[in-house]
Amino acid sequence: LSRKGASSEAARWLAEKENSADLIGGVSLDDRDDTLASVLLDLSQIGTLQASSEAADRVLKNLKHLGKVHKRKVQQAGFVVLKSPDIPSILVETAFISSPKEEGRLKDAAHQNRLAKALASGIDNYFRFQPPPGTWLAAHHNREPTRHIIGRGDTLTKIARRYQVSLSRLRNYNSIEGDRIRIGQVLEIPGS
Repeated sequence: LSRKGASSEAARWLAEKENSADLIGGVSLDDRDDTLASVLLDLSQIGTLQASSEAADRVLKNLKHLGKVHKRKVQQAGFVVLKSPDIPSILVETAFISSPKEEGRLKDAAHQNRLAKALASGIDNYFRFQPPPGTWLAAHHNREPTRHIIGRGDTLTKIARRYQVSLSRLRNYNSIEGDRIRIGQVLEIPGS
């Protein structure tokens, strides 16, 4: 996530505006002067950066349940793939392959599966709480349950508080009679 280099990326997009009828969120910049197009592009990049940051926060929160993470907060980097003015983007570093221990974990199928579930759950949670307007998710916002993958340190009480549902509703919705849950278990969180 980065605005560094965004001006050069913006310049490239503006130079190509003649070739693009749908540059920013379905709004054509073909008939706009360069100043207005630049302002619209900048506003779009700011909104996209905020969306990227929110999505990355949700993914990082899920990755923390798998164990120690190298950075506790979302970092920013100036990669071109992270600078699209209208598509939220994140880059996830899952390990340092220079570390034999981390490389070994990456080769482990069970770890790969847990990692994939954590990434997917973070992205899924972001889009369920921030559905893009005009999408099926937006039309069904809060009607469909959110999924939560149980991680280290999770309790039913913490999960209920996090999603602002009652503990009894969470238990009933998932057919849980006691308080026993296990790491990797998937709970469905009822919509409000």
